[in-house]
Amino acid sequence: MAFALPVWIAVQEELLRNDEVDNGAPSCFDDFDDEALFQQFHLNRPCITFITDSVRTRMKKVAVKKPALSVDAMVMVALNYYAHGVSSPAVLQRVGLSQTADSSAVISTASGVIAGMSDQFISFPQIQEAQANVASDIEKFCGIPNVLGVLAPAHFKIRASPYEKDSFRSFVNTLGYTSVVSQIICDSDGNILSVEKCCVGSTFEQEMWESSFKGREIEEELHGPYWVIGGKGYHLSKHVLTPVSEPANDEETRFNEAHTKIHNVMRTMLGSMKRRFRCLMQLGFAQEGSLDKKSNIIKACSVLHNISKKFSVPPPPVAGKIERLHPGKPQSGPVEINTEALKARQELIDKNFSVVSSSEDPPSTDITDITEKDE
Repeated sequence: MAFALPVWIAVQEELLRNDEVDNGAPSCFDDFDDEALFQQFHLNRPCITFITDSVRTRMKKVAVKKPALSVDAMVMVALNYYAHGVSSPAVLQRVGLSQTADSSAVISTASGVIAGMSDQFISFPQIQEAQANVASDIEKFCGIPNVLGVLAPAHFKIRASPYEKDSFRSFVNTLGYTSVVSQIICDSDGNILSVEKCCVGSTFEQEMWESSFKGREIEEELHGPYWVIGGKGYHLSKHVLTPVSEPANDEETRFNEAHTKIHNVMRTMLGSMKRRFRCLMQLGFAQEGSLDKKSNIIKACSVLHNISKKFSVPPPPVAGKIERLHPGKPQSGPVEINTEALKARQELIDKNFSVVSSSEDPPSTDITDITEKDE
């Protein structure tokens, strides 16, 4: 789950205790019918109501400069921008803003508030029961045991000035375009379990992992004897399970197929999130030393992604191909082989992939299977 049931219940109870939340009070969203609501915000009414109430509660707890707009209007402007990547003139007019420039401060404030809700709505499994449930779901999905999530770099396109050559080059990623990159972990259902960092697009995945809070926690075994699934850009370790680079037999081939199947969940999840929040398709201009606003938007959309899944809101239809995950960026110089990790991976393969089960189909790499599961 994206966040545990007790967390969900606690949030609901807090909203009910909040004197400002009044289900009978008019909202600026009331003027939209259900179809127009989804078209403008890519979310349904119950989900938007929950988001608005959560933002209102959050703003009572933290020191936020009081916005000129009501909370409903502020959330409306932000959700409209997230959904389309631009602010709709009709929405701005509805809340009394005359220029797109006026909306930037509103979006920045809302993004900071929603990103700050990540401690409630983005949670890595901590207790033993939650870890066992996540690992069980992943094993049922792909056949690999003792895995807590899928780890990958998530790239988001930005614009960078080509006249600032050194800065521009730092944003160019392995696919040749300028981006910022965050580190994301998700489960087999596409719920986001962790989102960290906002780095220039040329950053090595392994470098992000080693310097991240979650990376240090997992490698120091604070989450127990579990793996996360990582692509070729990561080093095999006792807790990061990478594919076999050159499979030598059927067992290793079957393991790689299972690894690809679960790894593709991240690809589908990111595709779904970018369809719902099209601002992530192009985050605008960025400078190397000022990525906080981009980070807040990415984290805010991650929070909203998890909430939308909790409300079972389908994303907008697929338009074109789902963007592939970025190929791993190998670090220059020799990489020390972790013999203990190699042995652990081989034992896992020998125990779980030596025989093809006659009762189950072999792991599939068909992305459409995963897409249907995600949606």
